[in-house]
Amino acid sequence: MNSKLKQSIQEIYTDLRRSEKKVADYLLSYTGSCRELTLDRIARESGVSQPTVLRFIRAAGYGGFKEFRYILAEEPEAGGRTWDHILYGFPFTEYDRVEDVPAKLVSTTIEQLKDTLRNISPDTLKEAVQALIHAEKIAVYYVENSACTASDLVTKLLYLGMNCCSYSDYYMQNVSAGNLTERDVAVGISYSGNSRSTVDAIRTAHERGVRTITLTNFENSMIEKYSDLVLRTSNRQHFYGDAVFSRVSQLAVVDMIYTGIMLSDYEKYTGILDRNSRLIQAQAYPPEGLRP
Repeated sequence: MNSKLKQSIQEIYTDLRRSEKKVADYLLSYTGSCRELTLDRIARESGVSQPTVLRFIRAAGYGGFKEFRYILAEEPEAGGRTWDHILYGFPFTEYDRVEDVPAKLVSTTIEQLKDTLRNISPDTLKEAVQALIHAEKIAVYYVENSACTASDLVTKLLYLGMNCCSYSDYYMQNVSAGNLTERDVAVGISYSGNSRSTVDAIRTAHERGVRTITLTNFENSMIEKYSDLVLRTSNRQHFYGDAVFSRVSQLAVVDMIYTGIMLSDYEKYTGILDRNSRLIQAQAYPPEGLRP
């Protein structure tokens, strides 16, 4: 698929109906020859009806399937391989220069954060904050690329005086989840929402009546089945760029949680934060001018 069409699909993605998003997901992940796609095939392999495909086509700004298929079948731009599935809206090619990277990365990051703002529910965020505040113990589960987000979340919660720990090992995750009680909260961090060990840990906790909160990117992922509260960062499709943009958007949500907890009882939590900050000041070198 040429990058222009892919970008136009990505731009309207969040405004599509759930059934229409199935069509978008199918097309965005399709790796075969677009010339072979028919209305019947798109509908069948997307799991929707042909009228739904036609509604999607009209939502994308095309008059009908004939016009859409003409654009769909256009060859990618000449000039080398286009890795337009890495950064939506800002395709990189092997001919790009290093000097182009800052502007493209920052612009794409801004768009990802805008997506996060559109997809985060303020009411769900408020519920998540209250659940964490009243939890006796908080367990955070993650794997691989979510390690940065999990570490940041645990660090911030510990600074606010909360009993919190994280697990990435499959066996320890399930032992931890199996020991949680209804007074605790389990947090699962998974960009795809389908990471097996994280999903299994959240499922174990959910089956024990534990309040579960998940931070993920995609709708209708496996982890959502066992989640009481879902903080969704976006609906955009990222593949090889997952590690870059999932981290940016997830860290933004961690900061939302942290700030929300602070604002729930400003005097209490700023006091705890000041006390804990003083505990580690001795580990820092003094400013150059204040050396004895």
